[in-house]
Amino acid sequence: MRPINLFDFEKLAKKTLTKMACDYYAGGAGDALTVLNNKQAYNQILLQPRVFIDVSQCNLTTTLLGQPISIPIIIAPTAFHGLANIEAEVATARGADHAKTIMVMSTLSNAKIESVVNASHMPIWFQLYIFKDRGATAALVKFAETAGCKALVVTVDAPYLGIREDDVRNQFSLPAGLSAINLAGYGADQIVKKQDESGLFAYFANQIDPTLTWKDIAWLRSITRLPILVKGIMSPLDAKLAVVHGVDGIVVSNHGGRQLDTVPATIQVLPEIVKAVDDKVEILVDGGIRRGTDVIKALALGAKAV
Repeated sequence: MRPINLFDFEKLAKKTLTKMACDYYAGGAGDALTVLNNKQAYNQILLQPRVFIDVSQCNLTTTLLGQPISIPIIIAPTAFHGLANIEAEVATARGADHAKTIMVMSTLSNAKIESVVNASHMPIWFQLYIFKDRGATAALVKFAETAGCKALVVTVDAPYLGIREDDVRNQFSLPAGLSAINLAGYGADQIVKKQDESGLFAYFANQIDPTLTWKDIAWLRSITRLPILVKGIMSPLDAKLAVVHGVDGIVVSNHGGRQLDTVPATIQVLPEIVKAVDDKVEILVDGGIRRGTDVIKALALGAKAV
């Protein structure tokens, strides 16, 4: 079968990936209700078509943080691409280069930052988890900046990792030959098998700092010149605080339903957040986007890109 849409790719993934990898990529927290709601919420928004408008020349280009991109779609940060492709995030970066858009690479990538940056002529942004060890975090930020990353995307919705039951059942771990390679020397880089639990959950419990507050954005600003976006905003109140604390952008995100189950779909809270921000920073949204019509709806409700 030649895949022609994202649903086809998901079907192929189930045939070609290991069960542990497929469950990891597709899984959500709890009953995965938010995973489902992220998708269904788009289906409940209807488009109002207009006619007799010249649409012979359609321009999909836009800018993010001043960077021109070919389409209002960028690649969100996801971990462990090596579970699906031997070149891991390097292959993804080549795809971003071909599409002439931005890739956000994960802290938990299987490929080195410099290899990913060098694989694309387009900007690579770096998604950051802030670790208990601030020295290790600062070193990682410096590493990303030196390698040529153009922005930091700080994940703020994961003080604790959501309980993804499929990962617990599978005792998720990285196979031999794969590691969170950019964390080598900065704590632990191996996601190893743990009896009766997810190895990733155990790793996060040891590394991620649950004491984070807005003051840590000021600390981060003090150690880097890169633009800072915060990913994981779901409340207009938090959006206003993000603006007050000087972020350069907001990603409306519920972590793809992988953190806290039964929260609203991102598209449902987007309009309130757009209103709260009042054009002071650029807003992106992720979660549940499967079709071009979904992108249109997100843009119509105030997102700069998805």
